[in-house]
Amino acid sequence: MYLAAFIGSCFLIAMIPGVSTAIILRQTLRAGPSRGAAAMLGNETGVLLWALAAVFGLSALLTASEVAYEAIRIGGAAVLVWLGARSLWQSRRGGPGPGPAAPEAAPVPGAWRSYLLGLGTALANPKAAVFALSFLPQFVPAGAGVPATLMALALIWVAVDTVWYLAVIWLLARVRAVFERPRVRRALERISGVVLIGLGLRVVTDTR
Repeated sequence: MYLAAFIGSCFLIAMIPGVSTAIILRQTLRAGPSRGAAAMLGNETGVLLWALAAVFGLSALLTASEVAYEAIRIGGAAVLVWLGARSLWQSRRGGPGPGPAAPEAAPVPGAWRSYLLGLGTALANPKAAVFALSFLPQFVPAGAGVPATLMALALIWVAVDTVWYLAVIWLLARVRAVFERPRVRRALERISGVVLIGLGLRVVTDTR
């Protein structure tokens, strides 16, 4: 019963659009499913690290430290605003050439950068740490070993997240040809730029 409720909750959480979703969608539509999957793996690495921090009580230290929390929050917001501004700039200078010829089509380095982007986005979100600290313990059954159960729940959380995002990436890959048209691509850059800047400003104005 606990496990079914936990998995269902994880799916509902994954379906709620947020910063991670925006980054994964952006990378998938701009550079293909492999790049989106790399960003997703980076994001899930960050989610797992925050979940493990909750297991070992490190998230409680972050919650208690106002300075550390604010530093991570402002840093994460700055990254989002920078990415949004970069997208808007690229939409302005984008020429009429086809989408695949865009500068970000480099295979291996681009995949690694996408991974680091996903990882950095997750780690720059202190609310993920606070959420892990408050969310995971609710599903520990009475009498169960707390550290081992929290570890198992953290792994299930990441697995559910991965399944959801892989499904989203697969769906986007089926219609990606539409987004490779120059005009659509420029519009996509503008939209993603505005969304990322908006998310960054929301992070700045958000309180705990």
